[in-house]
Amino acid sequence: MKFILSLVLCLNFTLAWCNDTPNQRVLFFLHQRFLEDHGLHEEHPEYGKPEYKEIIAKFKESGFTVISEKRPNNTNPYDYARKVVAQIDKLIEEGRPAKNITIVGTSKGGYIAQYVSTYAQNPQLNFVFVACFTNEDLETLPDINYCGNILTIYEKTDPYGESAIARVKTSNCTVHHFKEIELTTGLSHGFLFKALNDWLDPVIKWANGNYK
Repeated sequence: MKFILSLVLCLNFTLAWCNDTPNQRVLFFLHQRFLEDHGLHEEHPEYGKPEYKEIIAKFKESGFTVISEKRPNNTNPYDYARKVVAQIDKLIEEGRPAKNITIVGTSKGGYIAQYVSTYAQNPQLNFVFVACFTNEDLETLPDINYCGNILTIYEKTDPYGESAIARVKTSNCTVHHFKEIELTTGLSHGFLFKALNDWLDPVIKWANGNYK
């Protein structure tokens, strides 16, 4: 499984943090479903071209070691979440403070990130869930259990744009910090396709430990 580290390919999953220091903040970025079965330059019929590389570049420019990849088609979210947890565990074993690790997911990637939170059960980790919650999830995905410092971002015009406070209330792990941001870009679900400061800036602040 090959991962992109700041847009530079490392050899494999376990070497994805290859040339940084233990105090360097690490950011996992898990993209939306569209990129699983479309090329990086293909356009969504409604939302346009996903600005995946631009989003990664923004995180890199902000000083993060970025771990991300274009997932294969029909990726199993549960299996993939466990692979991410395994890499997080490896980072922590190597001396990386959990508080310096952030997992960011958009749409399907956001649901995968929620399962990373569920499986890792580490309240020191940081998570940002973007456009990946509806109240129906409480019934259809009852096994999700938030754990960590949680930021949710959603767009008012997006069908997946709902407050996740109800999920926090059903979770029984520690959530030291919780915040949610409702955007009004008018782009519906397409906002996450773009490298917009509207959602990237809050992600960067959260990943830097600024929970206010």
